[in-house]
Amino acid sequence: MAAKPIEVICSEDREHEKCRLLGQILDRVGDKWTIMAVGALSDGPMRFNAIMRRIGGVSHRMLTLTLRGLERDGMVRRTAYPTIPPKVEYELTPLGRSLTEPLATLLDWGERHTDEIEAARKIFDRERPQ
Repeated sequence: MAAKPIEVICSEDREHEKCRLLGQILDRVGDKWTIMAVGALSDGPMRFNAIMRRIGGVSHRMLTLTLRGLERDGMVRRTAYPTIPPKVEYELTPLGRSLTEPLATLLDWGERHTDEIEAARKIFDRERPQ
């Protein structure tokens, strides 16, 4: 059975709830820091500072919020070890690991269409100067 086109899902009244849910999911997984955190954790469990170094450019607060949101959504597991100093590791759950394939597909799509997107932007910017 083929999936419904997105415009059908989001235009039918009875399907509005599904569209809203899709928007919430895209808000979470479409965030740049989420994508980068999932990418970093796809290699296995990591400590907070290692994730920060791997990603680069993310603030401590933003990474904390991102990991907390991913943990809340069941995509990341946070494990605190009772050591001195405390050791905390983050890892993708099976749900989080299942996100890597769609993200890889989007990355592939983006790489294949980068030239077309850039050309369209140039035409748009030339025709509609600021």
